[in-house]
Amino acid sequence: MSASSYLELLVFFLVLLALSPVLGSLFARVLDDEGPLKLPGLERLNAGCLRLIGRAAEGSMTWGRYAVALLLFNGVGLVVVLAIQLLQAYLPGNPQGLPAVPFWLALNTAVSFVTNTNWQAYSGEATLSYFSQAAALTVQNFVSAATGIAVMTALARGLVREKSTGLGNFWRDLTRTTVYILLPLSALLALTLVGQGVVQSFAPYVKAQTLTGAEQVLPLGPAASQIAIKQLGTNGGGFFGVNSAHPFENPTPLSNFLQLLAILLIPASLPFTFGKLTKNPKHGLVLFFSMAALFLLSFGTALWSETQTNPALGQLPFLEGKEVRIGLASSVLWGSATTVASNGSVNSMLSSFSPVAGGLSLLNIMLGEVVFGGVGSGVYGMVLFVILTVFLAGLMVGRTPEYLGKKVETSEVRMAAIGVVLPSAFILIFTAIAIVFPAGLSSVLSKGPHGLSEVLYAFSSGAGNNGSAFAGLNANTPFYNGLIAIAMLMGRYGVILPVLFISGSLARKKTIPASTGTFPSEGLLFSFLLCAIVLIVGGLTFFPALSLGPILEHLLMRQGTTF
Repeated sequence: MSASSYLELLVFFLVLLALSPVLGSLFARVLDDEGPLKLPGLERLNAGCLRLIGRAAEGSMTWGRYAVALLLFNGVGLVVVLAIQLLQAYLPGNPQGLPAVPFWLALNTAVSFVTNTNWQAYSGEATLSYFSQAAALTVQNFVSAATGIAVMTALARGLVREKSTGLGNFWRDLTRTTVYILLPLSALLALTLVGQGVVQSFAPYVKAQTLTGAEQVLPLGPAASQIAIKQLGTNGGGFFGVNSAHPFENPTPLSNFLQLLAILLIPASLPFTFGKLTKNPKHGLVLFFSMAALFLLSFGTALWSETQTNPALGQLPFLEGKEVRIGLASSVLWGSATTVASNGSVNSMLSSFSPVAGGLSLLNIMLGEVVFGGVGSGVYGMVLFVILTVFLAGLMVGRTPEYLGKKVETSEVRMAAIGVVLPSAFILIFTAIAIVFPAGLSSVLSKGPHGLSEVLYAFSSGAGNNGSAFAGLNANTPFYNGLIAIAMLMGRYGVILPVLFISGSLARKKTIPASTGTFPSEGLLFSFLLCAIVLIVGGLTFFPALSLGPILEHLLMRQGTTF
């Protein structure tokens, strides 16, 4: 790699490290019920939204009411997104005259965007109208991201409140997150991207003549506004089919840097927010550095692998599938960032990565999307591993485990295990079904271990609410649209509901002062144990499948075999 590539990586990590604690503190002030931050100009918008919601935005909710409100809101959103796609041909904002989206694809897409997955079995410029992109998908990019942050906030309240049944109000958390956090950051990024050449237009597609005399259609649309929130909200859905490898989505080195930074900006800030909300900033710092350590370990290994040569292709470098205008280092960094952050956008094809780098992208998702993870979901997903860690630590010191002063008992440990295991179970079960039945095998492009990786990655991406694709797999079939939709629902709500149960259970308990027998959740030792638990659980669950996929492919590649 060149010196400029190393400099770019250094600047990226320094900027991320500098901004994360600052934004984390700001987000905590926005989400704090005791003294929320008032932002001039946005306060009236927030108040207007709450007036529209009405009495439901008043008072505090039990974990059950919080969950019902969340499911109701998400369910209505799913129906609306589905209806817009099915009625697309009759709605405005369709200058290309695109027809209605087929039902199974429309259902898969609706589930995908409501669950903050943004898995796409279609090419945006050829399938969805401007109205569908803006009114259906972009709206869900905001509110699905806000839903994740709301659940994280409710979990923090459960840890600090004593003998209480209230976790706050879902509607207030949703509006504050959207109005005070996501809208301002997205508007700023969207304007910057427009200045870099990202398209933002409602004009029809343009026909141009190439130098050889052929006619080429140049797709347009309100892309910049969707791209900003797709990155900041860890949504990742591309306005165009090839996502951020498209020059209309990602035209310059600066746009590439800013979008890459946006992928991790909010997820890396929220551990600090969680520390502030739980009145334990040191614990927030432990969560951040645990996530950062796992990320750097994955990225460093992937970068090393990608800088090697491919024996199966005459010792050529791994450049196929990568944009030369973006470069190797940025492609690998993006591949690592998008899979640790539950984002799913790509600026190069993950299927073209070396088996080690591709396998690490797959493992990043399989770990539960907790290495920064999605906005909000990364933190509350990591807290499930924290509960498992303090449970094991409690066994080691011979006393009831405690987490931030709250006793962790059987019900919390059971729910944490469900939240960790359930998405993993759907990944493995659905992959097994797909490689047994002809309906699943008929969509696989590659043979051998790479073909298995295509299928395994698709269900991992769905159940992990990531949304990126390994490429090669034709997922636009009723078989895959249906199964991946189920995986996305289980991966989202199969984690959210246990987290909310745990939040309600902890809120009812009394805070216990730390004693000499308390295993502290701050410090290097706890961070090491937390990282070990994350890796061990992921390794025990998925090592057999990974052995038959990317690990076997790597060993065969060293012998000169490729797929």
